[in-house]
Amino acid sequence: MSDTQVSELLAELASLEDPRARAVNERHGDDHGVNLSKLRAIAKRLKVQHELAVELWATDVTVARLLALLVCRPKLYSAGELDAMLREARAPKAHDWLVNYVVKKNPHADELRLAWLADADPVVTSAGWALTSERVVKRPEGLDLAGLLDTIEAEMKDAPDRLQWAMNTCLAQIGITHPEFRDRAVAIGERLEVLKDYPTPPNCTSPFAPIWIAEIVRRQEAPSAQV
Repeated sequence: MSDTQVSELLAELASLEDPRARAVNERHGDDHGVNLSKLRAIAKRLKVQHELAVELWATDVTVARLLALLVCRPKLYSAGELDAMLREARAPKAHDWLVNYVVKKNPHADELRLAWLADADPVVTSAGWALTSERVVKRPEGLDLAGLLDTIEAEMKDAPDRLQWAMNTCLAQIGITHPEFRDRAVAIGERLEVLKDYPTPPNCTSPFAPIWIAEIVRRQEAPSAQV
């Protein structure tokens, strides 16, 4: 892949910067101001180009890294490469996209999940919890759900924000998808009160686990009521 193409793409991305969007994104820790629909349009034009993705990631430019995650081939990364990328991805959006668009589709996902859950860095640990939530929903066989609830009950209240959010998501997913643990999941949420007062826009579901669980279960049990 030519350095020229990478330079041209960086220039194109820079031309799409919107100061107002950057101001909003920076409040969430993301240092870019590019509209994500426009970014996805560039990715659609480029199609899958794994070598280009590797070079875009190496630029250390957040929006270029987001583009890299859209045009890469997830299964080609080694576990070591993904571990290094996660530790470099300090911007929340790059972190989330890396986990959701790439790691979840990689054959090393569960190996990384276990390693990250045991990591001392709470941002890295949050990725392990995100992958655990995926397994809770799609492939719970072999998971110790009661043990996960024990850990959440003991550690979520005082966890740093990003880790707390990931643990809370796992708590809610256990309650939603595993009826035998629902009452306990709701009770943990009610006792810890994590995200109880989180500002939730109209027509959106609160991330407070008891409300989240109740709302999704209600929708699942009344499918005919959904439009």
